[in-house]
Amino acid sequence: MAIESPNVTAAVIEASEFPELIQRYQVRGVPKTMINATGVEGAVPEPALLNRVIQAAAGGPRS
Repeated sequence: MAIESPNVTAAVIEASEFPELIQRYQVRGVPKTMINATGVEGAVPEPALLNRVIQAAAGGPRS
């Protein structure tokens, strides 16, 4: 998605090198995808991830 839109940015962070981020974002499993303030933990199917992105853009539910 980040490649397709200038409004989306992506970063990959090695969790073991940044323990403060593990605590801040309450990482319990990987991958953990943050969409604004909403976290999606684990590997999820692309349609489910896209749905979460759309919800976050619309100001929808947070988890």
